[in-house]
Amino acid sequence: MQEETILKKYFGYSSFRNGQKEIIQHILNNEDCLGIMPTGAGKSICYQIPAIMLSGITIVISPLISLMKDQVDSLNNMGIPATCINSTLSDSEYLQTIKNIQYDIYKIIYVAPERLLSENFLSLLDFINVSMVAIDEAHCVSQWGHDFRPSYREIPNVISNFKNRPTVVAFTATATELVKNDIINLLKLQNPYTLTTGFDRKNLYFSVQTPKNKLEFLLDFLDKHQNISGIIYCSTRKNVDNLFEKLLANNYNVSKYHAGMSEKKRNISQEDFVYDRTEIMIATNAFGMGIDKSNVRFVIHYNMPQDLESYYQEAGRAGRDGDNAECILLFSRQDIITNKFLIEQSIDTNHQSEYQKLNEIIDYCNTSQCLRKYILQYFGENPVFENCEFCSNCNSSIEITDITIDSKKILSCIKRMHERFGSGLVTDVLKGSKSEKIKSLKFDSLSTYGIMKEYSKDTIRDLIAFLIAENYVKTSGDKYPILKLTEQANNVLFSNQKVTIKKKIEKIIKPDIQKVTKNPKENLNFNPDLFEILRKYRKDIAKQNNIPPFIVFADISLKQMSTYYPTTVDNMLKINGVGELKMKKYGNEFLEIIKKFVKENNIIED
Repeated sequence: MQEETILKKYFGYSSFRNGQKEIIQHILNNEDCLGIMPTGAGKSICYQIPAIMLSGITIVISPLISLMKDQVDSLNNMGIPATCINSTLSDSEYLQTIKNIQYDIYKIIYVAPERLLSENFLSLLDFINVSMVAIDEAHCVSQWGHDFRPSYREIPNVISNFKNRPTVVAFTATATELVKNDIINLLKLQNPYTLTTGFDRKNLYFSVQTPKNKLEFLLDFLDKHQNISGIIYCSTRKNVDNLFEKLLANNYNVSKYHAGMSEKKRNISQEDFVYDRTEIMIATNAFGMGIDKSNVRFVIHYNMPQDLESYYQEAGRAGRDGDNAECILLFSRQDIITNKFLIEQSIDTNHQSEYQKLNEIIDYCNTSQCLRKYILQYFGENPVFENCEFCSNCNSSIEITDITIDSKKILSCIKRMHERFGSGLVTDVLKGSKSEKIKSLKFDSLSTYGIMKEYSKDTIRDLIAFLIAENYVKTSGDKYPILKLTEQANNVLFSNQKVTIKKKIEKIIKPDIQKVTKNPKENLNFNPDLFEILRKYRKDIAKQNNIPPFIVFADISLKQMSTYYPTTVDNMLKINGVGELKMKKYGNEFLEIIKKFVKENNIIED
C-alpha cells in the first residue's frame, strides 16, 4: 500500500504537507532521520505512516502523558492499533498491556522516557520486533533547549541494547543550530537525513501589545472572541490563580493549570479543556507540551516568557488544524523584573545563556520590524519578505517619527560613560538624577547630564530598548547588562544617519481569524449556523465515545463541510480530515445533518 493511499484512508488527506513524504521515504529506506518542523506541520504522520507499513512495532518516546493519550485515542479511532505505557496505568492494566504487546496486538507503543528505562520494559524489548524508535520533543535532550530532561540522555543506551538496531527518528518543533547538533550527537543518530521545513506558521497572527491595563485588554478580547478555545499563559502560579478568579467572576468558562496543584486536579483541569468542557485554559508553562488539541484559536501570553524558543513553542499550540489563530504577547516592564528573578531562582541552569535569551525576547517586544520576520531570522532563516501583512507590526497604520536627535543624546551619553554601565544609570544621567552614585562618578559634569530631564524615565528606557532592538546598541553581561555602541551607532553620531521609529496609531481591519484557512488570504465563507450545528453534534458524538471532539473531526473539516455542503459520500471524502474509516464511523450521521440543513434552507450544493 502506497503512502498516499494510507494518508487518505486513515487520515483523510489527499496530499502530504511540506517535508512529510521525504521523511517517510527515508524512514522506509531504514535511514535515521531528524525532522525540525513547526507545531501543526504534521510531525506525527511522518512516523505513524511508516509504522503502519513496517513489519514490526514502532516505539514512540514522548515526554507527556497527555500527548500519549490524545495520540493513542486518535490512532485507535482511525483503526490503527496503539497503546501507551505510563504512570497512569493500574497494575492490572499494565499487565494486560504487556500481554497484548507480547501477542503482537499493537503497531505503535507510546512510552515515557522514564518508563523506557524500567527493568520490566527493557526485558520486554528482547521479545518483540521493533522496527523503529521515534523520539518526540527531541530538543529535551539538549541543555541548550528550552525544556531539558535528563532522562532523554539515556535513550541511546536503550537503543544500543537492541539485538538489531531499529531505525531511529527524532522530531522537534524548534531548534537552534546548537540544539540541532546536540540532538544528532547525544541521541547518536547515524548519518541522519535532516530536514528543516521552515519555522513559518502562516496561519498564526502574531501581535505584541503594551496595554496600560492587561486585564481590561483581556476582557475586551474575550468578549469579542466567545465560544472558542484558547490558552492564556502566565509567568507565575500566583498570576494564574489571580487571573482564574477574575475570569470566573466575569462568568467565563475557564480551567487552570500549574505545578502547585495536585496531579489529580491538573488532570481534571486538562481533560476539561481538551474535551471542550471549558473553553479557556489559564496556565504556567507547565502546561502544553504535547497537547494535541487542534482547535485552539488563540494563545495569549499575559506575561512575557523568558525566551523566544519557549514563546514560539507555546504560541504554536494555536491553530494546529491549519485554521487561523491569534498569538498575542502582552508586554510590560514588570515582566522583565519577574523573569530576572525567576532566572536567579533557577538551579542547574546557565544564567549567562538565560539572560542572553531574555534580552532577545525583550528585543522582539520592542522591535518595529515585521514580527514574523524577526522570529524566522532568530531561528536562522532569511525570509525574502519585508512585511508579512499578518502581524500587528505589519497590519497597522504606521506613523514614522524621526528620533535622530533623541538617539544621539542617548548614544552620546553611553559613549561619554565609557560604555561601562547599564540602562538604569544611563537613564539617570540623562534625566539629571542627583544620586550619590552619579556624583561620586562625576557624571553630573558630563555634557549629557540632564539633557533629557523633560522626559519620563519610562520614555527614556523605551527609547534605549528600541535602540537595542534595532542594533544601534548591544548589551554585554548577564544580570545587569552593560550598554555598548555598535558600528551603526557610530554612523548616527558621526555620519548623520537618521533614526526613525514606527508607531502603531490605528489598526487596519485584519482577516477574520474564524474564516481563514492555513493560507491567510484563502477565505472560507462557511455558514456559521451549519458550523454550530455540526460542532454541537460533534461534541455529543465525542462524549458518547469518551474522546476529545477534535478527534472526531477538526474545526477546519467542519468549516469545509459548512462551505461546500457535501451531501454524498464521494463529496464528503473530499473534505480534509475525512478518511475512509472516519467516513464509516461518523460520516453518514454528519451527511444527514447537512442534507437536512441544505433542504430546509434551499441551498444548492457546489
